[in-house]
Amino acid sequence: MTEVIFLDRIAAIEAVQMVQDYIEAHINEPISLKEMAEAAGYSPWHTTRIFKELLGKSPFDYLRALRLSKAALLLRDGHPRVIDVALDFVFSSHEGFTRAFAREFGVAPKAYSRAPEPIPLYMPFGVRDQYLTLAKGVDPMNESIKTNTVFVQVMDRPPRKLLLKRGLKADNYFDYCHEVGCDDVWGMLCSVKEALYEPVGVWLPQGMRPPGTGEYAQGVEVPMDYAGKIPQGYEIIELPACKMMIFQGEPFDDEHFMSAIENLWEVMKKYHPELYGFQWDDEAGPRFQLEPQGYRGYIEGRPVKAIS
Repeated sequence: MTEVIFLDRIAAIEAVQMVQDYIEAHINEPISLKEMAEAAGYSPWHTTRIFKELLGKSPFDYLRALRLSKAALLLRDGHPRVIDVALDFVFSSHEGFTRAFAREFGVAPKAYSRAPEPIPLYMPFGVRDQYLTLAKGVDPMNESIKTNTVFVQVMDRPPRKLLLKRGLKADNYFDYCHEVGCDDVWGMLCSVKEALYEPVGVWLPQGMRPPGTGEYAQGVEVPMDYAGKIPQGYEIIELPACKMMIFQGEPFDDEHFMSAIENLWEVMKKYHPELYGFQWDDEAGPRFQLEPQGYRGYIEGRPVKAIS
């Protein structure tokens, strides 16, 4: 009986992932519940039930939140006309889009376009990764990926600031997500227009952790002169100039990202930067990881300094 329940759960996860993939591919087109159900391979009723159970939103609530978030990024970066963005994301009128946008983010789209500030974008992870990996902490397919080639380079990071949200106890991504909730944090960080780089997960050195806070956090680096809004529950800290040794593994299938991470970690544990004139300098800044994306390989950075 336990095996049957597990297999039913796997089937539901795969079905919801198919709906997510379908929505992503047709985000700028009208989408019906019938079409989403056909993508899932279930009835509309059952599709709605398992989708809401696994993602906490009905398919249409998910679709609306995702469209509004993608629309917000266009308004943030390109200053297009609000009506054009509304039509691009299948809203029938300027007024309807404005009402929906204001309900979702607490600011009208025209005002946001003129003066973007951090807002809680909806940037969901794929349900396959979220449930088969986050819940279990292992590769969902139980297959190992051997990292044969790792690209390593040293990059200079200038003085900058880190806008971040801390946890209380977490020292890894999984515990942080259970404690803080990754989707909401990631969406907020992705909305920061002044970001120097993409959002990251970070392991903060002891000197950057106030008492009662965890080692792991998520944040985004911004310029030293950043004067934008700091969302409630977030803070901003200064990071000194440092050198970062960047490790990049081989491309991988997205569903195997845990194996890709673990294999790169094995490479990093055995790596001797002294052979190349550097040594680890972990108090100089946070070690960071980029969002695992299979097409580019898993990427992680660790501070180093040149050996005198």
